[in-house]
Amino acid sequence: MKQLTRNVRSRSFMIVLLLCIVAITASLTLAQRGRGRRWRQFSEDGLIDRRGVPDWPVDPKYPNDTFTFVRLRYNSDGWGRGGGWQTDYPDSDLNFSLRLQQLTSLKVNPNPIFLEITDERLAQYPFVYMIEPGALYFLEPEVAALRKYLLNGGFMMVDDFWGDEEYENFYEQMKRVFPEREPTEVPFSHEIFHLVYDLKEKPQIPAYNVAEWGQSRGITWEQRYGSDTSKPRYLQITDDDDRMMVFICHNTDLGDGWEREGENEWYFREFSVKKAYPMGINIVTYAMTH
Repeated sequence: MKQLTRNVRSRSFMIVLLLCIVAITASLTLAQRGRGRRWRQFSEDGLIDRRGVPDWPVDPKYPNDTFTFVRLRYNSDGWGRGGGWQTDYPDSDLNFSLRLQQLTSLKVNPNPIFLEITDERLAQYPFVYMIEPGALYFLEPEVAALRKYLLNGGFMMVDDFWGDEEYENFYEQMKRVFPEREPTEVPFSHEIFHLVYDLKEKPQIPAYNVAEWGQSRGITWEQRYGSDTSKPRYLQITDDDDRMMVFICHNTDLGDGWEREGENEWYFREFSVKKAYPMGINIVTYAMTH
């Protein structure tokens, strides 16, 4: 049996916990924390500063039996290691981990991490997150490592890129990983939109500044020259058994809905509570139960 699949199944308690998730309605009010943006700080070994996000204990008997939010570190053309991979970090990862812990029965690691695609530890984590891949560029070892990870049972969520040009770049890079596979549209009838939160539409979450500017105009999309970005797109790449390996969130920005939740009451209510967190929880639940 494939190595990553063995790792995931060995944590069977996680699946049981996820199946017992409390399906709180998307209209439920979440406790807003008034934190502003601060300068990002990075550590190869983890987060330096929790930035006001509460900590919580992990069962000392099962310290490794928790869900860990893993962000992928990658190259961006013209940016190197300082590119788009770090967008919204660490507030987004911290906030989302907190909400998973609060709103579901899943036991969550309070310390999200980031890893290189070629890091051998990647096989220990069934879910990874890639953000803003509009200028993504894979090194050759990363192509092989990502293909192996996904075919061995891993799941990658891709978020926050807009317009045709950014999509084409991401598409070209993923074709290096899977030259034999094509992304396909995920219909709204798919259970990923209804698994825990029964969403009423495919959600579009704008960046905070775009939402603020577009509030009186009814605009919830980031504009890109020559592209229609007014409708969110959700696509998937599947394996030979039709298992979803990659879930692609295009023309939407879930990460900002997580990161910026404490900065504006209206943005928090309209986008974090109603869209970003419900969609994110659905995605993680789907990834961990399929």
